[in-house]
Amino acid sequence: MDRLTSMQAFVATADAGSFSEAARRLAMSPSMVTKHVEALEHRLGVRLLHRSTRRLVLTEAGSDYRDRCRYLLAEVDEIEAGISTERLEPRGLLRVNVPVSFGVRHIAPLLPNYAQRYPTVTVELGLNNRFVDLIEEGWDVAVRFGPMVNPAMIARRLSTSRMAVCAAPEYLAVHGTPRTVADLAQHNCLRYAPAGISTAMPWQFQGPYGPAALEVRGNLLASDPSVIRTAGLGGQGILFEPTFLVGEDIAEGRLVEITLDQKPLSVPIHAVWSPGRRLSSKVRSFVDLLAEHMHPVPPWDRGLPPSTSEDAASR
Repeated sequence: MDRLTSMQAFVATADAGSFSEAARRLAMSPSMVTKHVEALEHRLGVRLLHRSTRRLVLTEAGSDYRDRCRYLLAEVDEIEAGISTERLEPRGLLRVNVPVSFGVRHIAPLLPNYAQRYPTVTVELGLNNRFVDLIEEGWDVAVRFGPMVNPAMIARRLSTSRMAVCAAPEYLAVHGTPRTVADLAQHNCLRYAPAGISTAMPWQFQGPYGPAALEVRGNLLASDPSVIRTAGLGGQGILFEPTFLVGEDIAEGRLVEITLDQKPLSVPIHAVWSPGRRLSSKVRSFVDLLAEHMHPVPPWDRGLPPSTSEDAASR
């Protein structure tokens, strides 16, 4: 049996919870769907589904295999979509979800360019700092920071968000400049906590034995990095912020980047979309524009010292 078809039959069965519903979705007979799933189990030498008279339940191996199959099938669809849709004009509603500060500073300025290129697309730009469910909330594509934690989603790496420890010159003149990560305990650190979470995110550094998370203290906790930036510019304390937000401030001297004995960890930036259907030309065109805009060095790092921007480009 064709292996890809068997994978499609298995994923459809796992999603539907029954052979008959999977057969209806795939326009196959239930017996054929069953044969495809059994062929996979025979090939793999493991049981993928627990069967009963009432329902089908994924085994642990089946759950893992379903996620991997879904990813592989989406990749195949994407390859085909790249050929079959490359001549189709993007059109319709494109729903894009991005973090607030990044969206305001680096996505919104791209929209006139995108509209000029693709006048038949209407963009709905959603700005929030929470983790959205693309499928349940109906978003076509999202921009996310950090490692990908959901293997069921499709992601394209766009660039790197470099983090910077920095402060206003006025703050450093009064309180001194820390030289080590340990010195931060003696300073007022302005902290970020995602919306709905009252615990601050730790500051991540590349320690001598690998990545290390540092809990810091301070008199400000905010759910939007822009608030922290504003407070930092006013001399309230030390910031741990992405250069997409403070790179221009550092380049123009409003903030001073602090070099410690450990480097802040950089964060990957991905465009993420659901594998539930073929990648549409409107999503592809938007993701391509983002990648073009951020290559080879993201624009927010181009005004920083050459060694800094080269370091970002090499990641």
